[in-house]
Amino acid sequence: MDPKPTNLRDKKKEATAYALAESSFRLALERGMDGFIVEDVVRQAGYSRRTFANYFSCKEEAVAAYFIGSSSNEDAKLQFAGLPPDATPLDALYSLLKLQFTSEFLFKLRQFVSLANQYPTLEPYILNVLRRLQTAAQEVLEQFSQGRYADGYTHLLAGAVYGAFVPILDGRLNVLLPGESQDVRPDAISFDQYLNSMFAYLRNGF
Repeated sequence: MDPKPTNLRDKKKEATAYALAESSFRLALERGMDGFIVEDVVRQAGYSRRTFANYFSCKEEAVAAYFIGSSSNEDAKLQFAGLPPDATPLDALYSLLKLQFTSEFLFKLRQFVSLANQYPTLEPYILNVLRRLQTAAQEVLEQFSQGRYADGYTHLLAGAVYGAFVPILDGRLNVLLPGESQDVRPDAISFDQYLNSMFAYLRNGF
């Protein structure tokens, strides 16, 4: 059987889910979580209430899906093509993070965290986004390491690194995201400085 129809159907499903998630996110920014209902989402996205129910159980889940859908990894071979032969899993993770945490993604994710601070119903979904990123990183690192390291090593490594992003996103650390001006917070360090500092600690064993 020709697999193309299935691929096209899958792509259509992904596009539908993304359109609903994007509309939910934009309405959340414009009106707050209490300022819109699912009917507003489907009206803006051009779908039915039944279609929404096929993808999401509530508007909070749809808002979170906007970020989860943006957090997919590139092909591992492409990610690691430029790494030297003696590269470590830490080097591979650094390369992966640079691809995952683009300026656009970080800015949108911080908006999500800001919304969650205002609307506690969103808070559980922040962990889902970070867990999705961390799980994807673990899978890629396992492909990269190919059994050269002890069981659990890649899990511990990914957990340490992704956990370090939480205080940036909730504003507890004075770190500028890419695209933010230092004029507003002159004492802040850049995201790249923080990233390099974090990996220096990891390389040196804290």
